[in-house]
Amino acid sequence: MSVTVEAAREIAHDDPCPGVNNIILVVSGKGGVGKSTVATNIAMALKRGGQRVGLLDADMYGPSIPTMLGVMGRPTATEDGKMRPLERFGVKLMSLGFLLESDKAAVIWRGPMLQGALMQFLKDVEWGELDYLVLDLPPGTGDIAITLAQRVRTTGAIVVTTPQEVALADVYKSVAMLKKVEIPILGVVENESYFVCDGCEKRHEIFGAGGGQKVADFAEAPLLGQLPMDPAVREWSDAGTPIVQAAPQSAIAGAFCKIAERMAERANVLNAARAPKLTIDRSGGKNRHLPIAR
Repeated sequence: MSVTVEAAREIAHDDPCPGVNNIILVVSGKGGVGKSTVATNIAMALKRGGQRVGLLDADMYGPSIPTMLGVMGRPTATEDGKMRPLERFGVKLMSLGFLLESDKAAVIWRGPMLQGALMQFLKDVEWGELDYLVLDLPPGTGDIAITLAQRVRTTGAIVVTTPQEVALADVYKSVAMLKKVEIPILGVVENESYFVCDGCEKRHEIFGAGGGQKVADFAEAPLLGQLPMDPAVREWSDAGTPIVQAAPQSAIAGAFCKIAERMAERANVLNAARAPKLTIDRSGGKNRHLPIAR
């Protein structure tokens, strides 16, 4: 797998993560579609592709990154008072789960507290220089996504869905929200697309077919990939090691890596299209600015 950052996102003077070249949102309007699994394994795939990667668990009500990456403990403070992210497999990590008293503690917060915690995780964590910061967002179209649209110039979003209509109904709403707040859509990932039986090697489309392509058409974005149902993904996630790290030569790990590669290519294209263009002054010095300016 080969991933390169050819063009970075536009970074404003007040950007909370000025050292991060790309901020990638992983979203879905529906819970239970495997969004955290996709976010975690994409982050691992980017790392294995030679990139500097961070993973932020922005699902404040249901933080799952600590379990999926087998990490517990509290972040320590740096000399300048920022939080030092935890690390696993070379990926920098931050999650509200690291700050709770136990993994069974409930988060009972209203919207403004969630927004404040999210911005603190972006601004007050020592992310350093990263090629990609992947954010695992909560399901729905609420405060978290809106805050990001207003406060952070993201590279774009990956939309995760499963094929059945009951999931698509909610995912369409997330796509519409992303369009409304002008967050670019990098592509769509269809999870749990099919199951291959051990005995017959036949592809069984348990939840129907074509749902991911429908979302991609509605989003006017590419279908980045279709992920099969594979028990190994769940088994390794429960054990705290994402499948891309645990079994990198497996077919399902290869599928995640291909999705990450396609996402990175699309991010480069969108970043390049939004980059300020250089203009050449041919006035012979009449205009009072440098010969080459933005």
